[in-house]
Amino acid sequence: MDNDRSASTAPVGNRREFIRGCLAAGGAALAAATTSRPAAARETYQRPPEALGLLYDATLCIGCKACVAACKRANDNPPEFSTVDKLWDTPLDTSGYTFNIIKMYRHGTMQTKDAEENGYAFMKTSCMHCADPSCVSACPVTAMTKDPTTGIVAYDADACVGCRYCVVACPFGIPKYQYDSPTGKIGKCELCRHRYQNGHYSACAEVCPTGATLYGRTSDLLAEAKRRLALKPGSLTIYPRGNLNGGPDQSYEGYVGNYKQHVYGETEYGGTQVLKLSAVDFEKVGMPYLSPKSSASTSETIQHTLYGGLLMPFAVLGAMTYVAKRNVSRAGEAPPEAPGGEGR
Repeated sequence: MDNDRSASTAPVGNRREFIRGCLAAGGAALAAATTSRPAAARETYQRPPEALGLLYDATLCIGCKACVAACKRANDNPPEFSTVDKLWDTPLDTSGYTFNIIKMYRHGTMQTKDAEENGYAFMKTSCMHCADPSCVSACPVTAMTKDPTTGIVAYDADACVGCRYCVVACPFGIPKYQYDSPTGKIGKCELCRHRYQNGHYSACAEVCPTGATLYGRTSDLLAEAKRRLALKPGSLTIYPRGNLNGGPDQSYEGYVGNYKQHVYGETEYGGTQVLKLSAVDFEKVGMPYLSPKSSASTSETIQHTLYGGLLMPFAVLGAMTYVAKRNVSRAGEAPPEAPGGEGR
């Protein structure tokens, strides 16, 4: 019986010793890393001075989805069907082939636009082009990059290995994997950067009939957003359309909405280059409340601390090797005899 008990408890003891060894080695490595080469927590990156982006004003949106169709054409994306008849493009969310979509908030009788009670409202969903994007930080092969001048978060399909770390890292759930692609591509908005050389800009802003989506430098878009927030609800003002920083004047006179006094994207997640205004609570229209600090700055600090000089991997590997060798040595020893002779 004692021999059986010894045999059954040996693996438990080995596991405990293994865990203790790993923890001890990890603690030693962490102490060595933090004392020999302390990793200072980096600050959240800021938007480039000439960053380009969009201002989406939900109170001006009429839900026509012209922006969705224009985005599809500009990026040569196929339609996606959510109805049985498959008569037209009806995506329910962004995907590897739908980079921009208009969603709808509904409540009660839906009698009044932009009202939280018995009302409805629209919200545009697309890449936010974060100042400190987690997708760029998480990508191990620099398939995701942020332009130092325009700030556009771009994707290089040739560099991508299909790991989908960017999909997991994004707090807005924007990068989407094309699961039907044999090459494993990611799909996301890139602000139509491929159209700039021809004098065009983001297709969604080009076609928007009400100026609900406005293109331009993020600094100027932020100033325009704050101008609107300072106006009295119901008063008349001039709304620009298209490109805020160039092109023909397409402005028109319209009534000011009853805005929530906040520009979404000004500070969220360290700031984004796509800004939003709404008369309905942002969380209710699908925009998460995020701290002003990006998770990329925190995760990179932890990684650099633990893996600086490869101390942590080598320490853990050493602990595993030590425990494995000791277990092999013990396995070669003759088992103790049972009390009273040869046992059962």
